[in-house]
Amino acid sequence: MPVSGTVRQESRDGVSYVTLDRPEALNALTPDLRDRLIALLDEASADPGVRAVVLTGTGRGFCAGADLRGGAATREQLPGDVARILRLGAQRLIAAVLDCEKPVIAAVNGTAAGLGAHLALACDLVLAAESARFIEVFVRRGLVPDGGGAYLLPRLIGPQRTKELLFFGDALGAADAERLGLVNRVVPDADLPKTAAAWAERLATGPTRALALTKQLVNASLDTDRATAFAAEAAAQEINMTTRDAHEGLRAFTERRPPGFRGR
Repeated sequence: MPVSGTVRQESRDGVSYVTLDRPEALNALTPDLRDRLIALLDEASADPGVRAVVLTGTGRGFCAGADLRGGAATREQLPGDVARILRLGAQRLIAAVLDCEKPVIAAVNGTAAGLGAHLALACDLVLAAESARFIEVFVRRGLVPDGGGAYLLPRLIGPQRTKELLFFGDALGAADAERLGLVNRVVPDADLPKTAAAWAERLATGPTRALALTKQLVNASLDTDRATAFAAEAAAQEINMTTRDAHEGLRAFTERRPPGFRGR
């Protein structure tokens, strides 16, 4: 039986709003939905008209992770199949978020579990509704965390806190997630859409190429030594100084006026 649900996308004021719309399954990701998300993130990267992305869900869930019903989860598997499926599936999705050249905001409207939690935490900024929960469900299923969880979490909250979440698999409420540093801000449920839109619209009026290079520098810095990070910083500054927005920003400063960035 085909699985219902889709990923909705609309562009408004330079922002691509991407919404997981499978509420009956807490927006669990089928392979088709996962691939659609990847395609939309890739398109946002390449489209000069898109200057920020908001990722959210409908109903009570942000994303309950991968849909384990049917498909590869029930087929006979040969050695190497699991690693290949993971590499081309969950890991490719997380990489698409991390590598997106536009700022990506997660507006976590409800439960974010497993791969769904990692999808949110891979985003550049995380807003959470008060009812949101983050759950590392893998240990409950006897599984090793995937979708980059063991890579993302230590970089956000350190190894000890990460092990607590991964070893026990307890639900983490939005307020506790904010306290640990997993979430930028918690807002009332009703305020989540407008807060996400306000943040995205602010980013969409910023120097888009400078933001892309800044994102790249911050993400890469976690895996490099100081000399490499400093060299990358110098190269990024060199590249950015060829953009129109950089020249506009400097002119605006000397002319004592607000800059008018165009994402170019």
